[in-house]
Amino acid sequence: MRPISVALLSVGLATPASADLDEALDKHILPGFARFAEATENLARATREDCRAEALNPAFHEAFDAWMPVADLRLGPSGTGALSIAFWPDARGFTPRTLGRLIAEEDPVAGDVERYVEVSIAARGLFALEMLAFDPEFSNYAEGSYTCRLVATIAADLDRQADALAAAWEHTYADTLRTAGDPSNTTYLTEQEAVRAIYTQILSSLDFTADQRLGIPMGTFDRPRPARAEARRSERSLRNAVLATKAAHGLATALADWNLPETDAALGHTREAATRIEDPGFQDVTEPQARLRVEVLQQTVRALSGAIQSEIGARLGIARGFNAQDGD
Repeated sequence: MRPISVALLSVGLATPASADLDEALDKHILPGFARFAEATENLARATREDCRAEALNPAFHEAFDAWMPVADLRLGPSGTGALSIAFWPDARGFTPRTLGRLIAEEDPVAGDVERYVEVSIAARGLFALEMLAFDPEFSNYAEGSYTCRLVATIAADLDRQADALAAAWEHTYADTLRTAGDPSNTTYLTEQEAVRAIYTQILSSLDFTADQRLGIPMGTFDRPRPARAEARRSERSLRNAVLATKAAHGLATALADWNLPETDAALGHTREAATRIEDPGFQDVTEPQARLRVEVLQQTVRALSGAIQSEIGARLGIARGFNAQDGD
């Protein structure tokens, strides 16, 4: 880390790095996890009142919307905690297979929230709920059925996960970032390391959106893969990509204490490109013109990453020579 520290000193930050970390935590990360915990509480309450698929829709979308601002963070408690909240990509179809087995066997775990933590992550979280509520193979279940009970249990389990993740960030990991450089902090030996970790998450999120959220359903020109689009069953594929891009911009803005005109303009181009896409689930990428529109969106997301590297990375002296998944 020493070359990065020297570079940071040489460019001369306008304010201490810790101030930027406070902005990132207090204006973006911590409120994001708190909103997600509140939304999952509403979702769990809604499923207790009516666990049928048609009744689940509004609260499900509210929870997924609340998840996206913090979905791509892989620091601290989110390093493993995010996996059971949003298990995707699932190229091998573990989620439908695991849910199908639970339902076929009427596994009693569906009635035990305490034990549900032991179930495979493929049958937990937002994508398990999406499968049960939006996939025709699962969604035609009746009130009082095993699947209805399973939906309520998954929602309750998700609420517990959200509460635990929010608490871990609020009471533990936020302080780990804030105290970077203190002798007692063995995670971040300098303030610059903590800044670098947050900056890494921003670029990692944009990479994931460009390469996975947009790249996976496009596949290749000869072999598109629309069936693998993120949250296609609930027609959230485009919505998630836009929300994730907006979140990366928001975290970048919070981290930097200077104006970011190129970054702001790049986000505007992303939003404009998104409005031209007609199918929110990317199921029309088999058509050349529809595919082109998703490619254009992908290019704008990558351009946003380039703008952030230019306006933030260059000023902090951080070159794009590291693995964006290795934030801490």
